[in-house]
Amino acid sequence: MLYRENGQFKTSYSADSQILPIRQDRIAMALLLIAAFVVIPMVSSEYLLRAIFIPFLILSLAALGLNVLVGYCGQISLGSGAFMAVGAYVAYNCQARFDGMPLIVSLLAGGLGATVLGVAFGLPSLRIKGLYLAVATLAAQFFVDWACLRLPWVTNGSSSGSVSVANLSLFGVGVESPSARYLLCLSFVVVFALATKNLVRGHIGRSWMAMRDMDVAAAVIGIRPMQAKLSAFAVSSFIIGVAGALWGFVHLGSWEPAAFGINRSFDLLFMVIIGGLGSISGAFFGAAFIVVLPLLLDKLPYWTGLPMDTATASHLALMIFGALIVFFLIKEPHGLARLWATAKEKLRLWPFPH
Repeated sequence: MLYRENGQFKTSYSADSQILPIRQDRIAMALLLIAAFVVIPMVSSEYLLRAIFIPFLILSLAALGLNVLVGYCGQISLGSGAFMAVGAYVAYNCQARFDGMPLIVSLLAGGLGATVLGVAFGLPSLRIKGLYLAVATLAAQFFVDWACLRLPWVTNGSSSGSVSVANLSLFGVGVESPSARYLLCLSFVVVFALATKNLVRGHIGRSWMAMRDMDVAAAVIGIRPMQAKLSAFAVSSFIIGVAGALWGFVHLGSWEPAAFGINRSFDLLFMVIIGGLGSISGAFFGAAFIVVLPLLLDKLPYWTGLPMDTATASHLALMIFGALIVFFLIKEPHGLARLWATAKEKLRLWPFPH
C-alpha cells in the first residue's frame, strides 16, 4: 500500500506527461541518484569501481544506444562493436594529434565519427531488412577491424593497432582515480539516458516505433522511412561511439582492435534482448546481467566449497550463463524490464488481487 497514487492529482499537461508521474518513483529515482553520485564513490573499493561499476555504466550506455536502433526502430544491427571501435580511435586521434584538446570534446568527437560510419552502413536499411540488414551491418565489423590493423593513420603509426592514453584531465582536474573515472562515466550515462528518454517520447521516437511496428503503414500516414531509419542509426551510433571512447579511455587505458571485436557486438545485442527491447531501463538491466552474473558464477565454486579447477569453473559459468539466457527468453521474451514493470503494477494493487 506504499505504492499508491491516491491524492496525486495532475492539474496541468506538463505534470501529466512528465517522465515519472508518480511521486514514489520520483523519490526512488532521487535516492538512487544520490546513492550513485555520493555513496558509491565513498564506500566502494577500487576493485568494485574498476571491475564492476565502470564497465557496467559504459556497457549500459552502449546498450542504450543499441536499444534505440533495435528496440525502438526495429533495425537489427550486429556492428555495434565496430561503432565502439570508431568512437575509441577517433577520440584517441583527437587527443594525439591536437594538443590541448579537451577530453569531453574528444569523447564527443568519437561519437560523431561513429555517427558517420553508422549512417553510411545504415543506408542499406532503406532497401533491406531483417537478416539481410544484420549481415550488412556485420560488414562494418570486418571493415573496421581491417582499417584499424591496415591503415597506419588510424592508430597514429602503431603497427600492431594497439594504442594507449594517459594523464586524463577534465577542466584542469585529473581523472586518474577510480572514483573520478566512475563519476565521469556516470555523468555521461545520466545525461544520455535522460536525453534518450525525452527523444523517444517525442515525434522522433514515435516515428521510430511506427517504422518498427509496420513500415508500410508508417509510410502511408506520412512518416519518411529514410529520415526515420537514418536518424535512428545516427543517434544509436553516436551513443555507442561515445561509449566506445569511454571504454577505451576510462576503462582500458590501452587497447587494440580485438577489444571491440564481434564478441562485443554480440554481448551488446544480448544485453538489449535480455534487458528488454524498446525500454530505457532494459539497457541497465541487461548490462547488469552481463557484467555481474559471470563474476558471481566464477565465485560460486569457492563459496560452495566444491573442489573444482579454474578451467572447469569457467566452463560451468558459461554453461549456466547460456542456460539462464535461454530461460529468460522463454519465460519472459520482453526482458527483465517487463518483469520489473509487472512487479510495479502488482505493487500498486497490493494487497488486493486485481
